[in-house]
Amino acid sequence: MNMKNKSLSFWLFLTPTLVALALVVFIPVLEGLFYSFTNWDGLTFTKVVGFQNYITLFQDKAFINAFWFTVGFVIVTVIMLNVIGLGLALLVTQKFKGNNFLRTVFFMPNMIGGLILGFIWQFIFTQGFQALGNALHMDWLQNWLTNETTGFWGLVIVTVWQMSGYIMIIYIAYLQNIPNEIIEAAKIDGASAWQRFTKITFPMIAPAFTVCMFLTLSNGFKIYDQNLSLTNGGPYNSTQMLAMDIVNTAYNSGNFALSEAKAIIFFIIVAAISLLQVAYNRKREEDL
Repeated sequence: MNMKNKSLSFWLFLTPTLVALALVVFIPVLEGLFYSFTNWDGLTFTKVVGFQNYITLFQDKAFINAFWFTVGFVIVTVIMLNVIGLGLALLVTQKFKGNNFLRTVFFMPNMIGGLILGFIWQFIFTQGFQALGNALHMDWLQNWLTNETTGFWGLVIVTVWQMSGYIMIIYIAYLQNIPNEIIEAAKIDGASAWQRFTKITFPMIAPAFTVCMFLTLSNGFKIYDQNLSLTNGGPYNSTQMLAMDIVNTAYNSGNFALSEAKAIIFFIIVAAISLLQVAYNRKREEDL
């Protein structure tokens, strides 16, 4: 097969993917960008308003509060997910009876849908925690989802419980590629467990850390299902995250153009943060 035929075959195989990507990503983004400069009501628009929607969103206290709430949530969950995910991966890659069973147990929460998971944990927080608080006379266990602080930690607990097993699987894949000869040689040389981890294991799984950072960052910003089913943004929108604020702006307030502007800013923020962390971690990989 000559180069021309190879090139033709390549584009023939790639075309369906490119068409699907254009239909579900590129075209909707461009349409959303256009509508964000209009007074679109979800059906029609009568005029182009320029940057008015973008000026309005930066004056919207609900959007600003949702942004900072989401940023705090992302910081906490990224740290906890990577620490717990890596810890679980180190645990189940040890040679002991039942490690494969534990892998399954830790991964299973990731198979439960976000809404169902949220409603399960809502029952635990509202009924289970309250009953436990009454029995132990601990007021902090009661009314768990009725204020911003405990609502925040409720969202964190559910997200970490659900995704830790998924992050664990990624770290396991990289841990199993570390040659045993290197670890054994380090043991013979007298390296402690901590030294083996910091000098050998972690540098060799640095690409996994980059992947997991990207996944946990992007997922943290995009969470909607758990937010809806656990707190529904309450009380008084104090636990409303960015995705929920955008949806509510469109469907509760009927301001679809402003919602599109928020979605565009949201897209830019998530893309910029994700790309910056990938670039930074790639550089760190080279240094390690």
